[in-house]
Amino acid sequence: MLRRLCWHPVQRCFGWCGGGCGAGVDGLLWHTGLKPHASGDFSIAVVQANNSLEDQGKVLASPSATYFGVFDGHGGPEASRFVNNRLFSHLHEIASEQGGLSVEVIRKAFIATEEEFLQLVKRSWLSRPSIASVGSCCLVGAITDNVLYVANLGDSRAVLGKQGSDGRSVMAERLSRDHNVAEEDVRKELAELHPDDSRIVLCNRGVWRIKGIIQVSRSIGDVYLKKPSFSRDPLFQQCAAPIPLKRPVMTSEPSIRTRKLMQRDLFLIFASDGLWEQLSDEAAVDIVFKNPRPGIAKRLVRAALTEAAKKSEMKYDDIKHMEKGMRRHYHDDITVIVIYLDHLEAT
Repeated sequence: MLRRLCWHPVQRCFGWCGGGCGAGVDGLLWHTGLKPHASGDFSIAVVQANNSLEDQGKVLASPSATYFGVFDGHGGPEASRFVNNRLFSHLHEIASEQGGLSVEVIRKAFIATEEEFLQLVKRSWLSRPSIASVGSCCLVGAITDNVLYVANLGDSRAVLGKQGSDGRSVMAERLSRDHNVAEEDVRKELAELHPDDSRIVLCNRGVWRIKGIIQVSRSIGDVYLKKPSFSRDPLFQQCAAPIPLKRPVMTSEPSIRTRKLMQRDLFLIFASDGLWEQLSDEAAVDIVFKNPRPGIAKRLVRAALTEAAKKSEMKYDDIKHMEKGMRRHYHDDITVIVIYLDHLEAT
């Protein structure tokens, strides 16, 4: 069923109030103040660990709808920046052509974004063949007419906080599927697609990877693992070892879910895997439920960093004084968007 769109958004991007450089402040942690959207408020925070921030994100808010995305890059920031700039434009254009938002519109927007990035790789090939090894996970949400759409590639995650049956507690409901070979069902899926390749998924030091290279099975980009001709090209092999591929080992086909929002649905957490490496779904939902709204996304990021520090017998104060690059030994880039659901129509 199509959902009508009104696309006159106020764009909220990651160009927000930073941590600053004062004593005791984490200068690599940025966040926005609480902002309004059609169904309530939202909060955003990001912390950098890599030398170049590979996470990107965006919230588009109009009077009738809200769109939000978390884009977690790997191999460099180029793909996540590209997706952040282009995916919502494709979504707008295709939805306008087809009369509204639908699962098929979202799928076509992902296809268009993947194809456009492929064309960028081809244009850049002679000057920078390594761009074929850059990719991005994509997690996109849309709320319109009390319907939530969630689409994802990779292992960023969407979690719903909903009121418990007693009216006083909160429960976590995962809304996305992790396309990561750490999950047994993803490994089985790949094995079924590649029955003649006993090395399609390899485990090294307790970490599963496709062809021993990458953990996620779906993305935008990563052209060298989707188009074998790129990895076989001598130009690409000047910057990377040859990879014997019989067929593509990754895909850009998103998992898409729709859900009618209910009065007991309280908030959404959309975050890159850097958060979920440190916090369970239930722990994250509990933090949002029990704390004030202002700065809630930042609070989640700090909770994740505190957990990361504990794993190395450190404190968050030790991590926050580290330079970017060095911090990647302890945690990943982390992006969090919290969407409160206050003004849902009774169903």
